[in-house]
Amino acid sequence: MLFHLPKLPAELRVSHLNARINEQRKRIAQTTASKFELLQLSQQIAKEGRIRRKNNQKVYILDFKGDVQASAVENIREEITLILATAKAGRDRVVVRLESPGGMVHGYGLAAAQLVRLRDAGFHLTICVDKVAASGGYMMACIASEIISAPFAILGSIGVVAQVPNFNRLLKQHNVDFELYTAGEFKRTVTMFGENTPEGKAKFEEELQQTHVLFKHFVEKYRPQLNVEKVATGEHWYGQDAIDLNLVDQLKTSDEYLLSLLPQHDVYVIETRRKPTLGEKLGLQAAQMADAFIPAVVNKLVSEVVKLNSATPLFKDSRF
Repeated sequence: MLFHLPKLPAELRVSHLNARINEQRKRIAQTTASKFELLQLSQQIAKEGRIRRKNNQKVYILDFKGDVQASAVENIREEITLILATAKAGRDRVVVRLESPGGMVHGYGLAAAQLVRLRDAGFHLTICVDKVAASGGYMMACIASEIISAPFAILGSIGVVAQVPNFNRLLKQHNVDFELYTAGEFKRTVTMFGENTPEGKAKFEEELQQTHVLFKHFVEKYRPQLNVEKVATGEHWYGQDAIDLNLVDQLKTSDEYLLSLLPQHDVYVIETRRKPTLGEKLGLQAAQMADAFIPAVVNKLVSEVVKLNSATPLFKDSRF
């Protein structure tokens, strides 16, 4: 990692997708094809290699799987920095496989800003959505030069939501006083335990509307062909409807799209992964299970806390 040191040791791994696919093609052919067909395949693979070397065009694939906190931004920011430092804008391309139902405003704002770095540097950015890119996820997707969606992927949900439970009446029933001290008229608009005033509620709603306006302007800036007022209702769409509304540009899976790039482009998958611990290196299953289970539990607890947080607006569709 470059500028932000992770809490757990991490490493960057780059895989040449062409070489991986060609190796698999050869393995299948060695089992199923004749010697003559195997020779033809070898010649075809060699020809494709010459074409790629002549074109000298590279495609870099990044993956972003979003949670409520957009925690995957910690990896993609470093991966984008490396691409900007090594790839050539105008010649090389970037593809992001994106999956996210959205989440916290500041987290997805930062994730979107990282993708803007690629656009501003002059890279052709393609975002592929196989399952869902809703709310904050779509805010990231709209930055792309082109959005490619699977036929039943979920797109849109351009809206803002905040859920605020209030326990004030329960506290009163048990004769519990809750006192909140602030400096500034709107330092705290609504709370979980205090008695919310009409003025505080109105201010909180105003802040949500302001966030929604910023969201719409951001989408409109990077996707001017989209009628933002028509789609910024919090609804989501599938497939052909998304095409008709200009939410996406093509309907195909990321696999189909990447396969079409392989004959003439060198395609590289860049991923950041946590370095294995000593227990994992020694093959201890207990260590592997614990290391996989504990972060999942922590992430779930954080997600539940965020849902209960009284003043955190989300670019998230709670239906997903």
